[in-house]
Amino acid sequence: MTTVTQHRLRGRPAHPAGPTFLTYTPNGRKLITAGSNNVIRVYTTGSDGEPTNIDDCQENNTAVAASNEFFITGSEDGTVCMYSLETNHYEKMLTRCSLPIRDIALSPDGHWAAVASDELTVKIVNTGDTDSILFLRDQPKPTKHLSFHPSGSYLAASCTDGTVYLYSLGTEQPQLVRKVDGVIRALETDAEPSSKAIWHPDGRAFAAPTATRDIAVVSRGDGERQRSFSGGHMGDITALTWSPNGALLMTAGADRKILLWETQTQKVLARYDYANVINLVWHPHENMASFATSDGEVYIYADFVTSEFAPLLEKTLQPAPFIHDPLGETSGNARRPIANGAKDILDVRSRRRGTPDSLDEILGSEGEGGEEDDFVVDDDGAGYALGVNGFGKRSNGHLGNTDGVDPKRRATYQTWSPRIHQSFQPGSTPWRGNRKYLCLNLIGFVWTVDQDTHHTVTVEFYDREYHRDFHFTDPYLYDKACLSMVKIFTDIGATNHAQMKTVHCFLVLRQTATLPWCSTVLMKPGLLGQIGELSYQPEKMLLATISLSDSFIFVTTTTNYVRVYTLYGTPFRVYRQKSSPTVTCASWRDYVLTMGNGPVGADGSTKLLYTIENVRHDEVCQSEDVVALEDGTEIKSVFFSDTGDPCIYDSTGVLLILQHWRTPGQARWVPLLDTKLLDRLASGRKEETYWPVAVALEKFHCIILKGGDKYPYFPRPLLSEFDFKIPVASAEPRKEDTEDALPKDGPRLEESFVRSSLNLSLMEDLLSATTATHAQRADLARQEIEVDKVLLQLLNVECRDGEERGMKALEIVSLMKDRTGKMMEAAGKVAGRYGRTVLEDKIRELAERRLLDQTHLDLDFITLSENHDATHDDRSDVYQRSEDKIINYAITTENVTTGVPLWPQYRPFDLLPSTSIAGGSPEPYGMPEANAFFVNTPFSHGQHIGNVAPIAFAAMSGSVNVIETTPPTPGHHSVNNSPRFPCLHPGCLRTFGRPADLDRHFKKHIPDAARFYCEEAGCKFNGKPFYRRDKLVNHQRNMHG
Repeated sequence: MTTVTQHRLRGRPAHPAGPTFLTYTPNGRKLITAGSNNVIRVYTTGSDGEPTNIDDCQENNTAVAASNEFFITGSEDGTVCMYSLETNHYEKMLTRCSLPIRDIALSPDGHWAAVASDELTVKIVNTGDTDSILFLRDQPKPTKHLSFHPSGSYLAASCTDGTVYLYSLGTEQPQLVRKVDGVIRALETDAEPSSKAIWHPDGRAFAAPTATRDIAVVSRGDGERQRSFSGGHMGDITALTWSPNGALLMTAGADRKILLWETQTQKVLARYDYANVINLVWHPHENMASFATSDGEVYIYADFVTSEFAPLLEKTLQPAPFIHDPLGETSGNARRPIANGAKDILDVRSRRRGTPDSLDEILGSEGEGGEEDDFVVDDDGAGYALGVNGFGKRSNGHLGNTDGVDPKRRATYQTWSPRIHQSFQPGSTPWRGNRKYLCLNLIGFVWTVDQDTHHTVTVEFYDREYHRDFHFTDPYLYDKACLSMVKIFTDIGATNHAQMKTVHCFLVLRQTATLPWCSTVLMKPGLLGQIGELSYQPEKMLLATISLSDSFIFVTTTTNYVRVYTLYGTPFRVYRQKSSPTVTCASWRDYVLTMGNGPVGADGSTKLLYTIENVRHDEVCQSEDVVALEDGTEIKSVFFSDTGDPCIYDSTGVLLILQHWRTPGQARWVPLLDTKLLDRLASGRKEETYWPVAVALEKFHCIILKGGDKYPYFPRPLLSEFDFKIPVASAEPRKEDTEDALPKDGPRLEESFVRSSLNLSLMEDLLSATTATHAQRADLARQEIEVDKVLLQLLNVECRDGEERGMKALEIVSLMKDRTGKMMEAAGKVAGRYGRTVLEDKIRELAERRLLDQTHLDLDFITLSENHDATHDDRSDVYQRSEDKIINYAITTENVTTGVPLWPQYRPFDLLPSTSIAGGSPEPYGMPEANAFFVNTPFSHGQHIGNVAPIAFAAMSGSVNVIETTPPTPGHHSVNNSPRFPCLHPGCLRTFGRPADLDRHFKKHIPDAARFYCEEAGCKFNGKPFYRRDKLVNHQRNMHG
């Protein structure tokens, strides 16, 4: 801290003792002062003469603001008057209030004047049209100070209730953007201490005095406190102002001191002893400051900043002091220099030498100049006498512009660059004050707090019954984290999956350009230990994004490398991403999705490209495909759903999922939800956005953001979930309260059909690429039924609308995926309910035709074997039991060869034994006629006959005969009245009492079926296969310990 020991300036008596106010014009030529008398003084900058006095004004002036053409004053009688600086005379009265005026702020363009008084309402008056007035009415108490944003698009109002109100002026009516509490004191409007919020010149933050005699910097974007200027004043702060470039801050206090602060370090540079200072202003362009005291004196201080710190004023616009400045953080997207831009000339380049017989070489050093090199005197300024440069040539600086490019526009030609997508970490938020979320998903969240010398990291889980939250001190300043479920070995001796434990682990990395290495630590809840460590030499490479799956760790860098590590830190693969600069990455199991910037579009922005790769199998599913975004749209988050499908959420509020992404070249982005079309926003009275968290259980999990927030903050908000709603129509149909609105169910059901079909397609893709479990196969069957149910409801709507909708109704039935005939029968009943007899007949015909088509399709899958005649075996056990009459299509052939049925598309226990043959009578386990197999249909003369799968188990050629049979009767079954399930493989005569036993047995006839062998030496089962892994494990446990 420095105390300036210059000679003390003498104040200029301007007004009687009392509050005195002053302001510079934007061009700095005039200084206007107003006080408690009815005289306004106008000082000319740089002149020591007497100021110009304006006498025709109000008394007890309480505020003054100026533009280059006029200035405005407010007084205790509530009048706001405008005066001309050209004529120094009164022009007009802008407005009038019933109570004293307390402050006036003029917009940067001079078109609007904001007026604060002891009234509760703030007026914003148009200086050109006094009838045009805007009102700010959100303050519960009078406003003490006003301040316009440097752009004029915001207004900060310091209210006497201790709250700063931020208004947006970008709309027709001012909108309250944010209330900032806990910064300024609650002061009366006539109190001498100040609570004014002054905008930093860069417009990203404002500074305001606090109750602790400090100056707090508050971010405009989120309203959070950033850096503070503390420990300077011993009394209340009465005035404060930024320097024109924002590099310095000047404050005055009741401790009789004026302090000069450096913005970047928040340190006091100089201290000036002046008492009773209540107003301060910087000159807009020069090293000059002026201030006024409560004694009515005005000080004009030239060279206010000493020569030691004067260079700070000569700098360009400086950034506001943030704790974590978004402009200073590395984004990982450093732009390359323009290829055809200006190049730096290397001074170390040697001068060009002449040829061996050149004149310069013959004459030697004397020919290169010497003392007579400057014998020509440039007496006419033509420039021909200029000296040679470092290359032995004369410069062309005297010729001016030689390339035809206007020097004023040269920078424009050389500095154009495309707009690129900035890199981001999914689930992470920017710094807000001294806090940020490192990771936020359905498992839990990780957040860190900047404690200046270190960080403190907290990991919390939603399931606290199974996991314990933990907290640790972070001296390495981690700035990226991932939280995921991974499987780790519980001990070194673990050798199989039964001895592995699933835990929630998270990965934290730090990004630094100063340390020679970076570390990665994988933490386990409850153990808080280090599992693996990743280290590499970054040099000029910084981490861009990270991702953690249950198989690998993925790291992308600013040099566009993708580094793959195992969960224990072993490097697995390194490659360079094709699209650059890199944007983000996400992972699921063995798959990783990377995004980067691609070619530049017509709007000057780069296209976003993505690649999906199976790292373990070294297969690329999608290569450099385009992310489906609207023009001018940014991507907000990338993640995988709980079923492993890539999802993105963009800045327009649309959630998209990637369909058919496992098939190269077939992927497409399908919108799952448009949040702008949610019912909660239909009234138009809610303004909220959504922070994406996850897609799970067929719902969109997110955090609702209100008040213009873009990111979640503390305390941790609750999660919300929304059902998917694919935007099939551009606008949602309006709902009515009457029964006439029932036909409006059509659009809702159409959306439901598209959505259920999409879910079915995603499930089919998953099961085709993985080993399906029984639960997954059951879920697939359930989703097929859901699709048919929706179509059945749509059919009901079409039948209700009238006979003319019959074609669409039949089309809806044809879209059904029913393989059993149950839904077809229900569709016929729906048509019959509404008396649509023609449609009912068409549906019956469609059902029978589909049954025959399915039969032929099944037969096509059979592999024929040569010279193998059909025999009379236990296939006669195939039967179907029903209470109604049934029709069996007995497929008879002559001299037919049989083969192996496709397995397990149709399993043999899907058919039950038939008890009747053509032209015969029922008999238990009767032999059907040779080479006859039965396939049933769900219709018999228009009646339901049961839920039977249309399956055929033999390949044959010949005619198909329809044979009417009767259902079996009780007592015509086996001895114990329980059916047996036969193996239909040619030559195999075994039967089984359970379908599961038959399913396991049939794998013996499939060459590609999985087999598991016991490798224990001397085991009697050595060489004999087990067809289930758990059977092998049980055998090893029981037989070999």
